[in-house]
Amino acid sequence: MSAVALITGASRGIGASIAMEFAKAGVNVILNYNRHALMAEQIMEKIKEKYNVDVLCVKADISIEEEVEDMVNKIVDYFGKIDVLVNNAGVCKDSLLLEKSVSNFRRILDVNLIGTYLCSKYVGKVMLDRGSGKIINIASTNAIDTYYPESCDYDASKAGVISLTHNLAREFAPLISVNCICPGWVKTNMSEGLSIEQIQEEEKKILLHRFGEPEEIAKVVVFLASSKASYINDSIIRVDGGKFNA
Repeated sequence: MSAVALITGASRGIGASIAMEFAKAGVNVILNYNRHALMAEQIMEKIKEKYNVDVLCVKADISIEEEVEDMVNKIVDYFGKIDVLVNNAGVCKDSLLLEKSVSNFRRILDVNLIGTYLCSKYVGKVMLDRGSGKIINIASTNAIDTYYPESCDYDASKAGVISLTHNLAREFAPLISVNCICPGWVKTNMSEGLSIEQIQEEEKKILLHRFGEPEEIAKVVVFLASSKASYINDSIIRVDGGKFNA
């Protein structure tokens, strides 16, 4: 059987592009979603039309342990294995730092960080039983050095993903490789609310003077999941067009 990849938050944006790139490479894909069922189904149909791979949509709120466990069981029942996990699902809700509520802050952490942990925990068990696997976490340059006070909860959650990546790599070595990608600005729904002036100001801070395309992140993910990246482990990789000035 061809390789099987689970992509969380795959109904749109970077996640949808990752799913398409995997399908293009001949990998069977599972599209995880929580709220955007129609979008996930549209991506599934698009993959079926263009590529000769198997594709499955699975609804799960990755911040809830029971739903993650159930999702993984469904996938294993259907495919018998999971070769690649891409922890892509993430949420962001910008607001003034001093006006953030604890409940909203906690929700960001629950999805972005706890969700990454839960998926890695349950998929990791499956991979360890098979003796191999690859986990790729999607963090952000916000976790490293491009801080925004209005995104302090998001920034903190993604910094946690980087730390979690290092610990997962150690826990799962040598059977499972765990790496992390930190995108900069990418043309997704998270950047749609920016004004033209804000976009121009942010582009000045990027050596390539533009935002990235979701496909440019997806190609790096598929590379890390391939045999070409067999000696890359516990790495944090920036994909941001070159940082010039924070």
